[in-house]
Amino acid sequence: MKKFFLIVIIITACNQQKPVAPAIMLDSPQEFIQEEFQAILDSAKVRGTILILDEVENKFYSNDFDWARAGQLPASTFKIPNSIIALESGVVENDSTILVWDGEPRRMSSWEEDMTLKQAFLRSCLPCYRKIAREVGLERMKALANKLDYGNLKFDSTNLDLFWVEGESRITPFEQIDFLIRLANSELPISERTEELVKKIMILEEGENYTLRAKTGWSIVNNQNNGWFVGYLTYEDRKYFFATNVEPGKDFHMDDFARIRGKVTMKALKVLGVKTSS
Repeated sequence: MKKFFLIVIIITACNQQKPVAPAIMLDSPQEFIQEEFQAILDSAKVRGTILILDEVENKFYSNDFDWARAGQLPASTFKIPNSIIALESGVVENDSTILVWDGEPRRMSSWEEDMTLKQAFLRSCLPCYRKIAREVGLERMKALANKLDYGNLKFDSTNLDLFWVEGESRITPFEQIDFLIRLANSELPISERTEELVKKIMILEEGENYTLRAKTGWSIVNNQNNGWFVGYLTYEDRKYFFATNVEPGKDFHMDDFARIRGKVTMKALKVLGVKTSS
């Protein structure tokens, strides 16, 4: 059960998904509309939300809180809990465990080789994590996923290795941040070793006064591309949690979609005074 959050269901429609109200802290953070975030998205020719929690100030910042309450497929952001599940179940021993390529052609050439769990995470190797899910098995996946309390996952034996990229599973940006807070603050019911390993593989960038941990995600539903960039930035003596969810707007060049999710997030953090090399 979440330590800090109370889930409330609402029934208004939003972004073509049934929205779920954010997980709300008992000491609820204030919500601030940040118009600069909208300008960043407009300039990038995408629509969506950038949601950031300043943990020290206990404040949420976003351009669109309605979008932040709407559920989307987790896509590859599920590789964070899936890595936890792999380690907790013993299917993968550590971040250096080799995931063997079976020699079959894969969608991306970077996936066509043996790689460690850390490499599979950073390259977002879908076939690697599909294999992990199958080896974990349905019952262990259900039990461990329930313990982590990550969004609203829907799966059975027919979609065990794909439920995060297609189907009815959903998670909201608020729920992403809920999960990340519990991971960052050692409040998940997992071993200290697993927590340390997952935090290690999540690191995308480090500087003199900051560490960026994050994961991207990309799904397509009814020909609509949807992208995530979720994680948290440890900056000096404070943490900023973020969950960006965007879709391409008019005249957007899809070649830029892989990069734009992180790019707009880092620009938004700079608006809040967070200075990194990104």
